[in-house]
Amino acid sequence: MKFSLKNKIAIVTGGGSGIGKAISKTLAQQGAYIHILEWNADNAKITKSEIENEGGLAEIHACNVANQEDVINIINNISKNSTIHILINCAGVAHIGNIEKTLEVDLDRVYNVNIKGIYNCIFAVIPHMKKNGGVIINMASVASSVAVSDRFAYSMSKGATLTMTYSVAKDYIGYGIRCNSISPARIHTPFVDGFLKNNYPGKEQKMFEKLSKTQPVGRMGMPQEVADLALYLCSDEASFITGTDFPIDGGFIKLNG
Repeated sequence: MKFSLKNKIAIVTGGGSGIGKAISKTLAQQGAYIHILEWNADNAKITKSEIENEGGLAEIHACNVANQEDVINIINNISKNSTIHILINCAGVAHIGNIEKTLEVDLDRVYNVNIKGIYNCIFAVIPHMKKNGGVIINMASVASSVAVSDRFAYSMSKGATLTMTYSVAKDYIGYGIRCNSISPARIHTPFVDGFLKNNYPGKEQKMFEKLSKTQPVGRMGMPQEVADLALYLCSDEASFITGTDFPIDGGFIKLNG
């Protein structure tokens, strides 16, 4: 079976909702044992239940990826009985606003999760992957590569995600560790629905259509589409790929000029 992850151990941060949830379920369907690192216990339990109902296997680890001690302890515990094959850094937070509308507390919040969180997880997993190789995927964004209005802090964090990917890929290629990133454009997740509900009450559908049309293909992406790309990059079929960013953006980067 192509893209089989049978007997593989995968860690997915932010695996309780949105893109992280889709990735967790998709990798489990292909045979991976999923360890979900998630601060929202309720979301994580739902994802775990759905995986198990489909015949897959998953564990939940309550975790704030910004806390290095917690991350190291969790990953070390996982590695005691298992070889960690895959790490997918999906946990993230957003902030809307240009630099004048980005307070220090906003910048710190985004930095702690989107940058430090990825650093913490890679820092913790690298010593284990150096023994047997592995795959690391970081969730970047189109904002890593092109200007997006009113996304100062978010763009900063995703630019760092991209360059962390390149650095790790370069430094650990000799250990059989592949590191790539995925850069989605606007994906229809619960975050989008919440944003529209909170900011455009009564006009959700109209604004949804407007946001959808900012993608050249005329619609938002779906979490499953990102998950399918992640599956490929985790699989042995992608063994010749490292140090690369993969836009999945409906043409946003190249066709929005």
